[in-house]
Amino acid sequence: MTLTQLSREVGVTVVNLSLLKTGKAKGVRFSTLDKICRALDCQPGDLLEWRPDPRP
Repeated sequence: MTLTQLSREVGVTVVNLSLLKTGKAKGVRFSTLDKICRALDCQPGDLLEWRPDPRP
C-alpha cells in the first residue's frame, strides 16, 4: 500500500504520514494509530519503536 492509498483510507494527509514514517512527528493520536493499524492489519508495536530522550 502506498502512502497516498493509506492517506485516503485513514483520512490523514500524506505529509503527516510522511512525518510519522520518518520519525519526525511529535506525537500521534490514538484514533489515528487505530486507523493505521486497521488499514495495515497490524499491531501498534509493529509501527512504533521507543527511543530514550537524548536530553538529560
